[in-house]
Amino acid sequence: MGLLDNLKAKLGPAKGKVSDLAQQHGDKIDRGLDKVAKTVDEKTKGKYSDRIQTGTGKAKGAMDRLAHKDADGTDGSGGTPGTTPGGTTPPAGPPPAS
Repeated sequence: MGLLDNLKAKLGPAKGKVSDLAQQHGDKIDRGLDKVAKTVDEKTKGKYSDRIQTGTGKAKGAMDRLAHKDADGTDGSGGTPGTTPGGTTPPAGPPPAS
């Protein structure tokens, strides 16, 4: 068993716990993200408002995906684990630099 396999095996139970916590406290997490976004936006005097909103939206989306995992390991979209919502396998390699 390789290093990556060992890591996945050890993180499996933690992912389930995080998913459960996200389900239980999703509203609190959303409010916290909004509060932090507002504070950062005020501190930067609105200079990065669009980026802050984008980041907040992505964080909320990721949290929602974590919270809505089904017990069978799929994401509820009808796909299989490790695929995108359209059912396709994501491209290999690192994400594109922005």
